Amino acid sequence: MRVLAGDIGGTKTLLAVLEQRPDGRLDVLTRQRYESASHPGLAPIVRDFLGRAGVPDVARAGFGVAGPVVDRRSRVTNLPWQIDADALAAELGLRSVALVNDFAAVALGLRVLGADDLEVLQDGERDANGPIALIGAGTGLGEAVLVPTPTGPRFLASEGGHCDLAPRNELEIDLLRFLLGRHHRVSYERIVSGPGLVTAYQFVIAAGLEPELSDTRARMAAEDPGAVIGSRALAGDDPACARAVDIFLDLYGAEAGNLALKVLPTGGLFVAGGIASKLLPRLRDGRFLRAFRDKGRMSPLLHQMFVAVVKNTDVGLLGAGLAGLA
Repeated sequence: MRVLAGDIGGTKTLLAVLEQRPDGRLDVLTRQRYESASHPGLAPIVRDFLGRAGVPDVARAGFGVAGPVVDRRSRVTNLPWQIDADALAAELGLRSVALVNDFAAVALGLRVLGADDLEVLQDGERDANGPIALIGAGTGLGEAVLVPTPTGPRFLASEGGHCDLAPRNELEIDLLRFLLGRHHRVSYERIVSGPGLVTAYQFVIAAGLEPELSDTRARMAAEDPGAVIGSRALAGDDPACARAVDIFLDLYGAEAGNLALKVLPTGGLFVAGGIASKLLPRLRDGRFLRAFRDKGRMSPLLHQMFVAVVKNTDVGLLGAGLAGLA
């Protein structure tokens, strides 16, 4: 069975035609990336994609949308788009269209991942019937919970990334003061996100923690600043970039631990999002886990939990396809 799947975000829209194998796994037959802001809505993009794809027998669709979904409608965060699943199906001549939150799509996509799609950071105890927690830094910071039920998994949406930032040491208190100079209120997303990584770097420079290298400044002016910071930190050739990534990972791990304490995800905690996969060598070095486990009396509990990074960046696309096939 074939399905049109879409991962819809404020920056990019990724579309693909997927085919389901007998074992339930999904294969990508064809795919295309579109710059979201260059288009007035989703329907014109889908029409263009289907016209180019030339894949027959596509009657169902599923879309993961970066925004809340209520009554099969969604207003995409950071885009002037409103998506109505029923109207979209009628306009495009599709038999059915499923519309889910983008993190709900990630949660669903976990079901069809293989062992090679995950990087296990902590091989703790795992209950197949227990709740699963998801956290993922990208343009923002997403958090969600998946709860298995007798009638299938139930997804609990969240805006946990917007919870108040809680500094844990003098450096993070200084960081909070720096952020309060810019914002009336400071959330975890202000640091644990792509733009937040850039903010962490700016704090490192402004606080005099490390000097700014001229070639890094030049590259950041010409390229994506967050990508430059991440690549130079991994290369180990810029102390300011490395320090910014340290701050980012400390707070990423701390907030993942906060989520784990609130949810008690006996089914595992999964770290998704493009930033984690790009910074995977740094997540392996233990810094993220140390912050995750640093919960005082509750530290032994955190040591028991299964924690893994989702390496397959198509997980949301696969989940959207599963939603479309349901």
